[in-house]
Amino acid sequence: MNDRKTESWCPNFIQNFNLIKNSIWLFFPVTLLSISTIETSASEELSSLDDTNRMSQVNHVRQLKSPQNLPNLEKNNGMSQITNVKQLRDVAPTDWAYEALRSLVDRYGCIAGFPNQTYRGSQALSRYEFAAGLNSCLNQIERLIASRDNVSQEDLETVQRLSQEFEAELATLGGRVDSLDSQVAVLEDNQFSTTTKFTGDIFLNATGATASDDVLAETVSLDTPLSLRRAGRDANNNPIISNITEDPEITFSYYTWLNFNSSFTGKDNFTIQLVAGNGDSPANNYVSAGLYNTFGTPFTDQTGTASGTNSVELRELFYDFPIGEKLRVIVGPRINWYRYFDNNNYTFFLTGAGSYNSSGGTLVNPVDRGSGAVITYDFNDSLSFKVGYLGENTEFLPSQFFNTSSDPNQGLFSATQSLTAELDLAIAERANIRLMYTRATVDNNQPILDANGNVTGFGVGGATGEPIYGIADDGFGGTIGDAPSDTFSVNFDWAILDKLGIFGRYNYGSTSIRPTNPALDNGEVNAQAFQAGVAFPDLGKEGALGTLSFVIPFDVLDGEEFLVSGAGDDGTQYELEATYNFPVNDNLSILPAFYFVANPNNFEDNPNIYVGNVRMQFRL
Repeated sequence: MNDRKTESWCPNFIQNFNLIKNSIWLFFPVTLLSISTIETSASEELSSLDDTNRMSQVNHVRQLKSPQNLPNLEKNNGMSQITNVKQLRDVAPTDWAYEALRSLVDRYGCIAGFPNQTYRGSQALSRYEFAAGLNSCLNQIERLIASRDNVSQEDLETVQRLSQEFEAELATLGGRVDSLDSQVAVLEDNQFSTTTKFTGDIFLNATGATASDDVLAETVSLDTPLSLRRAGRDANNNPIISNITEDPEITFSYYTWLNFNSSFTGKDNFTIQLVAGNGDSPANNYVSAGLYNTFGTPFTDQTGTASGTNSVELRELFYDFPIGEKLRVIVGPRINWYRYFDNNNYTFFLTGAGSYNSSGGTLVNPVDRGSGAVITYDFNDSLSFKVGYLGENTEFLPSQFFNTSSDPNQGLFSATQSLTAELDLAIAERANIRLMYTRATVDNNQPILDANGNVTGFGVGGATGEPIYGIADDGFGGTIGDAPSDTFSVNFDWAILDKLGIFGRYNYGSTSIRPTNPALDNGEVNAQAFQAGVAFPDLGKEGALGTLSFVIPFDVLDGEEFLVSGAGDDGTQYELEATYNFPVNDNLSILPAFYFVANPNNFEDNPNIYVGNVRMQFRL
């Protein structure tokens, strides 16, 4: 062909169909939803956009401009106000335009989707659908002209004629672009952040608890706040026992998280989570010292902060990023250990068995949140490995006694800390087995009192004392050193049927007791914990989950003489929990739960305790 003639014609042509192409671009992905035979490269580019960055999809609309000048398109006279009958009907396979587009597709491969890039059109198309296909060919021809590849004069004239025939559709699409342009401007002015997504979780708890008789608890005084009950020994070195004669009142409380999740690359995640609450479960009325927020207490029925009710604390702060395809690294001053370890499909506290003792192993780890790092590695879809080191830094504990990782006098490696390794194995997409080992050191921050309330020494245990479930001293009310421990755990869930599953855990923990009094011998407290349960997915409704869980939280095998709280009278506490998660919709769930606690505080003579809870769970 004549190159000079082509070059002189092309600039005007490119100007025309660039305007045409841009006006069609917005409508193009919509039309393809109704055409099974046309899949264009433009739709592939739009569909590849990340759903989590939706503002980036909207921003592209601002780049679109409605056709202002189409000099090569013939303008109609006054009769253009009257709609031509041809504009009211679809484009049939027998029409000239249909055949013309098919011919362009065959020659230039401008509509993708089939192995041989053929059009394969055999059904009528609306004029807007047809315009979408035409747009793909305009793009392809533009690229060919830009690279000086040969495009026949006949094909250029065909495209020009098609563009003129569909001028009305292009004008309509241009008006839609202008409307979306103004909407985008409003969104940009009011969007929260271009990199951060904000969500919220709100939990409302109505809870009541009662006992069939007086309850024995190992604590010096019942007059202190429930979370501050202290353990002590009498003149005979026996644990001091109090008698709880009154039942607590029914409570109604809240607990909430505010979540800020940011991504800078699309594959990383920077998380900030704030927490506030005012919960104090009635079941805490019956516990021994060191057992606050354990049996009969829903995880979300708590205050969640060290500063008191209704105050706001930082609960999580970490950065999660990939290295390659299989390795992820999580670093931060406040990492949530339970995000990565000891998970179970049926005991996640927001959807399944939800009490402190049922949602996780009772002996597995003394650090709930901490400073450090976690590394995860996926060998394949069925096998993964995790390892993490955390120094204590927890939102619900006072900094003057805890949160040692940020204290210059104790630091990241010298006080309470844990090193955990877990191997996860998925079997046939229905069963999961997790093997876990934790090496921990627990700080001696628990005061031991005498009958008069005087401090006689410091022991280990309490909220950050696992695998001690209670409080341990030197056996005589004296001080012990920081206590190293080893804990082994196995955890599994198995979906036997689509609507029936089972789950369970076993923990074994050994804590070394090292008295500071050189006249006393070192020793150990060895204990085990057990859980078994049944789950009923989609019970009554798709997405619902019912669970029945049996738990023995702390069965002492050896070393009772070092327990100033937790051993009881050598009884074995066990618990039954029934929960039901009913999702009203994607943002609201109702979760009733019932807890039965036998031999509470490991006193065989203690009466049973009954706890009922109803939780409303909102997702913002």
